[in-house]
Amino acid sequence: MTSTSSTSGSTPKYDPDTTAKQLATAYTADRQTMLTNQTNAAKSAADGLTKLQSALTTFESALDGLSNKNGVLAQTATFSNSAVGTATANASAVPGSYSFFVEKLASANQVVYSGLTNASVTGGDTLKVTLAGGTTFNVNLAAADTNGDGLTAKEIAAAINTATGNNSTVTASTVTVGGQSQLVLQSNATGLDGKITLDTSQVASGPLKTALDGGSELVPAQDAVVWLGDQNTGIRLQQASNTFKAIDGVSMTFTKAMSAGDPPVGLTIASDTAGTAANMQSFVDAYNALQGVLSGLTTVGNPSKNIAAGTFANDTGLGVLNSRMGSAIRESLNGLSLASYGVTANRDGTLSLDQTQLTKKLATDPEGLDKLLGTTTLGSQSGILGDMNKYLELWTNSATGQITQRQNSVTNLQSSLADRQTSLDDQYNSAYNRYLQQFTQLQTLQAQMDQTTNIFDALFSNSN
Repeated sequence: MTSTSSTSGSTPKYDPDTTAKQLATAYTADRQTMLTNQTNAAKSAADGLTKLQSALTTFESALDGLSNKNGVLAQTATFSNSAVGTATANASAVPGSYSFFVEKLASANQVVYSGLTNASVTGGDTLKVTLAGGTTFNVNLAAADTNGDGLTAKEIAAAINTATGNNSTVTASTVTVGGQSQLVLQSNATGLDGKITLDTSQVASGPLKTALDGGSELVPAQDAVVWLGDQNTGIRLQQASNTFKAIDGVSMTFTKAMSAGDPPVGLTIASDTAGTAANMQSFVDAYNALQGVLSGLTTVGNPSKNIAAGTFANDTGLGVLNSRMGSAIRESLNGLSLASYGVTANRDGTLSLDQTQLTKKLATDPEGLDKLLGTTTLGSQSGILGDMNKYLELWTNSATGQITQRQNSVTNLQSSLADRQTSLDDQYNSAYNRYLQQFTQLQTLQAQMDQTTNIFDALFSNSN
């Protein structure tokens, strides 16, 4: 409370506004302190849940990434001549050697049409475009002549590209040769099924029909033909794409056809220890990143060292989550554990990878690592990855997960606290207005008393 006095013994002077604010603040101080602490705690919980959700989702993605490789065990697939093609192998591929002869590469049909300069059209002119695979769509040529001065190659190309039913199966463009614009049609799919045919039976006889009937093939529609073994004596493989998956776990993309009499190109599939080590390190790094977040959120702190406790320092749910992750890491299968492959737990809960131990164990039992880690694939979850993923789902499920439930609870709490703050603000304002009125009246009364005192002083101080 603020008071001032002009002379010793005089009546104290009050500032109504300052005094009202001080008294109103004192009236609501305890409740405001409690409400502020609760609001800060709710915000900290909301921020902590967001951080936890991000960490769990990132870890789940890492588990899925390893599982989608069909195992952590890496394999290499290498052609003896890289100009012929490239290959990749997943964990299911069996080490071995194969030979291939590339007779033909798959190609997309490309046809050019000339003589289409300002061709006249009639109202019923319709062009039918057909692919050998069965796709058919119609092109309204009359509507394509947008300016009425005769149909150009560009207008036909635009009409084909936007025709209903095309759905990007055929791309039309134009090229200029000798000052003349020519129409080029290209199938967007390789192989024999992509061969383009134009049906001009509904186009009136004339230069336009003649031009569209007289296309020249630039690139034939062609399937890829590859022999497993020698040409003509091995196993013949034919398909519309240049990427073959004839060998389990191996994807081969051929990029160059070979000449008759060339020796087959070799393909070698072998274990990739370095790749496996990289996969394992990515798992360890992802686990350690999650542990870092969990540790920060659940630390009890150290007041003597000015280290604050984590947002969820006493949260039993997160304690169980951390414990379940640790238990999954220690799982064993047929006498094997992650420690067998060089993955060990540190005192702070993080993991370390001994690549020397990993390499040594892979040399004697490579398949054991994949079986131990398992998969996160829905419906066939197994091993360490599967167990972790199933438990994480209890937290991350968008409808029923712990994160969602807790976030909803915190959101409701924050809404309630906001309402309480509004109510407390109203109480403060009410108290302030009441005190302001009272001390304003007191100030007026003091002024009146001072005026009366001054009158009496003037009267009685006069000797007459």
